[in-house]
Amino acid sequence: MKQISTRFSMAVHALSLIAMMPNECTGDFIAASVNTNPVVIRRIMGMLKMAGLVDVYAGVGGAYLLKKPEDISLLDVYRAVSAAEADRLFGIHENSNIKCSVGRSIETVLQIEFRTAQAAMEKHLSGVTLGQLVCRFQE
Repeated sequence: MKQISTRFSMAVHALSLIAMMPNECTGDFIAASVNTNPVVIRRIMGMLKMAGLVDVYAGVGGAYLLKKPEDISLLDVYRAVSAAEADRLFGIHENSNIKCSVGRSIETVLQIEFRTAQAAMEKHLSGVTLGQLVCRFQE
């Protein structure tokens, strides 16, 4: 089963740490908190940097946010780490039997529903900020 890449949750985890503990957030520190290999975190941090969400300190390591946590939406993070193909949150199987009434139309029918579902998810993510999550972590 395909699912949204775990890069998304790892990126939110990393950004939350940076927002809460900016002076401690080396790649190794983040990797230990996420419980993954530092190489994975470096890749994710590179994606977040390309998206203009973070930058890294030269030499000593560590990262810092380029925007206030309340100005970073979950949709920004989702898009930064390419959590799913653009406009393709849901995949549709290929090579259906065109001699079958369902097989002939399944892709067209599902594309409409899947686009609607993806738009709803993206709208929700756009309304949730890193700042809101950080407040919840501190409770």
